[in-house]
This record gives sequence, structure tokens and C-alpha cells, in this order.
Amino acid sequence: MNREYSDYQRKVINRFYENREHHDDQRLSELVTNLYLTDSAKKLEKHWQTAEDIMTRLKVPKTR
Repeated sequence: MNREYSDYQRKVINRFYENREHHDDQRLSELVTNLYLTDSAKKLEKHWQTAEDIMTRLKVPKTR
């Protein structure tokens, strides 16, 4: 699917990816709270998987 975007749309998309690291940091911080407060095993597993995905994107070493 080859899609053409307007100049404005391209700028918005570029800004999103330029700030992706900041968004990931914020999301990871929120996940720490969710992990602490979660009482369901199913939700806990999902939060851990999401945290792992974000940490991989942020290039956090596996040893941490």
C-alpha cells in the first residue's frame, strides 16, 4: 500500500518518530505503576510483555 501524504502529514509523522524515545520513556514509567497495581495475572503478563517490547526499542541491555 503506497500512500502519499501531504506536507503537513509528513511533518506530523516525522515529529512522532523524532520524539518516539521520549514517548517510550513515558510509557515505560506508566507501566511500572501498572505493574505495581495490577492484581490480575493476565494483565500482569501483558504489562510485562509491553515493557519488554518498549525496552527492546529503547535498546536497554537484556542484563537489566
